[in-house]
Amino acid sequence: MTFRTPGIGRRLGTGRTRLLLPVMVALAALLVAFLVFTAVYTDLLWYRSIGFSSVYTTQLRAKVVLFFGAGLLMALVVGANVAVAYRLRPAYRPLSVEQQGLERYRAVIDPRRRLIAWGLLGVLGMLTGSSVAGQWPVWLAFLNRTPFGVKDPQFHKDVSFYVFTYPFLRLVIGVVFATVILSILAAVMVHYLYGGLRLQGPGDKASPPARAHLSVLFGLFILLKAVAYWFDRYGLVHSERGVATGASYTDVNALLPAKTILAVIALLCAAMFFSNLLRRGMMLPGVGFTLLVLSAILLGGVYPLLIQQFQVKPDELARERQFIQRNIEFTRRAYGVDGARVVPYGSQPVTDKKSLQDEAGKLGQSGVRVLDPNVVGETFQQLQRIRPFYRFPDTLDVDRYQVDGKLVDTVVALRELSGAPVGQRSWVKDHMVYTHGYGFVSAYGDRFDSTEPAFITPDMPASPNQPIKVAQPEIYFGERSPRYSVVGGRGQQELNYPDNSPSGQQSSTYDGQGGVPVDSFAHRLLYSAKFQDKNLLLSGAIDKNAKILYDRSPRQMVQKAAPWLTLDGDPYPTVVNGRILWVVDGYTTSGSYPYSEEMSLGEATRDTITDTRSAVARQANDHINYLRNSVKATVDAYDGTVHLYQWDENDPITKTWMKVFDGTVQPRSSIPPELESHFRYPQDQFKVQRKVLTKYHVTDPSAFYNGEGFWEVPEDPSAKGKQQPPYYQSLRMPGQDAQSFSLTTVFNPRGNPQLAAFMSVGSNPGRDYGQIQILQMPRNAQPAGPGQVQNSFETDPKVKSDLFALRQGGTKTVPGNLLTIPFGGGLLYVEPMYTKAAGGSEQQPYPIRGKILVRYGEGIAAADTLDEALKQVLGGTGAPAQPGSQVPPDQQLSASAQKAIEDLKAAVADYESAQKKGDYPGMGEAWKRIKDAQAALSAAGHKAPKTSPSPSPSPSGSPSPSASPSATAPAS
Repeated sequence: MTFRTPGIGRRLGTGRTRLLLPVMVALAALLVAFLVFTAVYTDLLWYRSIGFSSVYTTQLRAKVVLFFGAGLLMALVVGANVAVAYRLRPAYRPLSVEQQGLERYRAVIDPRRRLIAWGLLGVLGMLTGSSVAGQWPVWLAFLNRTPFGVKDPQFHKDVSFYVFTYPFLRLVIGVVFATVILSILAAVMVHYLYGGLRLQGPGDKASPPARAHLSVLFGLFILLKAVAYWFDRYGLVHSERGVATGASYTDVNALLPAKTILAVIALLCAAMFFSNLLRRGMMLPGVGFTLLVLSAILLGGVYPLLIQQFQVKPDELARERQFIQRNIEFTRRAYGVDGARVVPYGSQPVTDKKSLQDEAGKLGQSGVRVLDPNVVGETFQQLQRIRPFYRFPDTLDVDRYQVDGKLVDTVVALRELSGAPVGQRSWVKDHMVYTHGYGFVSAYGDRFDSTEPAFITPDMPASPNQPIKVAQPEIYFGERSPRYSVVGGRGQQELNYPDNSPSGQQSSTYDGQGGVPVDSFAHRLLYSAKFQDKNLLLSGAIDKNAKILYDRSPRQMVQKAAPWLTLDGDPYPTVVNGRILWVVDGYTTSGSYPYSEEMSLGEATRDTITDTRSAVARQANDHINYLRNSVKATVDAYDGTVHLYQWDENDPITKTWMKVFDGTVQPRSSIPPELESHFRYPQDQFKVQRKVLTKYHVTDPSAFYNGEGFWEVPEDPSAKGKQQPPYYQSLRMPGQDAQSFSLTTVFNPRGNPQLAAFMSVGSNPGRDYGQIQILQMPRNAQPAGPGQVQNSFETDPKVKSDLFALRQGGTKTVPGNLLTIPFGGGLLYVEPMYTKAAGGSEQQPYPIRGKILVRYGEGIAAADTLDEALKQVLGGTGAPAQPGSQVPPDQQLSASAQKAIEDLKAAVADYESAQKKGDYPGMGEAWKRIKDAQAALSAAGHKAPKTSPSPSPSPSGSPSPSASPSATAPAS
């Protein structure tokens, strides 16, 4: 028999429990430390791989300084006040129900007082430090600020004060305010807990030491309020009180002096609180505080309201004219539209047929971009994907290249990787074989090959005789790159494309500069933890020469290399000296430019493309009032090399950040000319500027006040409820000798579907880059706007019959971009109309060219080519139709023919509907109506358009539709 002392097992179990808890806490702390180290160190390795490690270390140092600086300030000040309050606790506390209740809390807290205090202060310091560390850009920009060389008209301070200094001062004041407020709360709690403050019992409710301590803290709070009132004066340059952004009449004449007076009153009130150290009683501080509150209400609220109501409103324009003028001037400067030229246009369109034909000849020589990059992405996908594991974006890009000695608009895209084929996936295939895309594909923007794009660089491998030479076609860094890939191992076969060679594929091994070596156990362990993938640690396929590629989309790479930039939503690929480079436009923005109107960047850049296509990133809803395209960035699609080039050499914000991250941005003079020739004016900047110019093309304060002549961006005719996007196209503006690659848009009068103006900006560096020109239409004879033009295409009898013919046989039409082109003193509208199989049909499942629609004046035409359509509209082999004239009678359909077409259309729809339902009697009745409509159309002198109800078993008691009705469009 074994004897055991009672309680021994229980004590051993308790000991194990006590030992287990510290061990678990230590292990958890080690795990957290390892994960933090993994995140920090792998980020550092990534930055080193692209040569931008100083960017990461500079940010890290700034965050650490702010974290510990703000956190220690908060913890030390609040902790000091807690200690002072504890030391000033009364030695004797009167016996009362209140104190008896507090005694229980004191009994619990006192033995653990230091632990609780340090714990709470630590949490408070960490929260404060984390919050302030996120403001590192404000601090670094303040330390390296650069003057703008422009002074505001009210306080005569350089704009840099508002952009760099004022935000930093507000940050400091905010942190100090929070520190004082939390110190007051902490002191009140301690004084109350230990009897310095009482709510019950006879005598004073506060002991003299507690009263003195809190008086000092409240005095500091009021003193800070005085400082805040003083700096609030400068914030008036961002006021929204008046007609326009910036200090208004009421702000300058009522609120500005009120803020100054309130600052003085707050100083006096603070002195009254401090005086409580020398005298007993709260009457004087109470009077001072009451005076401050009443003054804030009367001077800061009531008085400005009275001025606005009784001085400004009765004569608002006269009072606000000066301030409206300031707003117009500073807004135009802040958004870079102060150099925009507004030119009257369209009052005297050319009517001479010979002159118009000559103009059309020049237009044909220069080319019009009829290939819509927003539609043919699916076409590229079907014709050039080649293998199912490649993919093109849904929105392609527009560039220009020298082809056969001529500069042509080109629609371009990269054949990127979409992943290993379904059913063949494994870790090695996903991460070591299918690692990259392959090939640069381009097509002429101004022509079709029959009905499909005319490719310049098709297929893979690319022909050595193609006009655009690509020496390095592998795409390791792109918009659709895998999350991570392990590449470059000795003998590693990374798939380029399958072929008929003995191995069945063409492969390559990555040898670029980019990527992080995974040549050690430590690196593999870190990345296994980072990606939570054990195969990175255990796989024997990874050798010592291998590298890991990750975070490799162009926008993501540039954003990490230049965190101070806002990036354009549409990076585009270009070929420079045989290498594929991604070009990413970077913006410097601010929300602190004085007198400039603020707008949401996200809302200003929204249009059909951002709302419906995934390839173009939507901007965040950041509120800005200053924008510059300050940096052009490139990312090498093969090795991930990142270059940042200074583009706007006069932007003070760029100069400031070039001081912060010294050596990361190269001067503009270092841009290779071959690369610069492919730069284009960025879309998001253009969208913001056109939003600004809807109002700020008006520079007269009176007209601006009345809203006279304000414009709006028109609705996209092909997507109801969404704004029409801007379009890249080569055109020749009035007064120019040669065509220029430009970004264009149009404006409607506010609330009016007609066209108010046409706007273009040049994209040719060294020639007309950034020059904004606006052609303003005569207000008494405004041409049709985009919606009206689209409607005219759908209602014109000739075009309507052509479109009807395209929409038969299970196909639907897809409208392309509606281009507006200055032509012959008027406007020429060109729209490619594509056809595509409807309802998921496998026959022609991608858009191809259907017709080219053209309108000039009142002349409208549809043809297979732009030249044919222009001939119909302007004359030549077709019947001329000058602006203001109607389509000749011999080209019009008679009323009986139009009715027959409508009847035929309805009958075909009813037939197909009945066929889907299996309604044989309905099919028979509809078939009879189809034959009747065809007979009526033939009697009217026209052939029936193609209608193709699908054959089916003959319905009982009805004719069998064994053949489709005739398939010819009406004669011209």
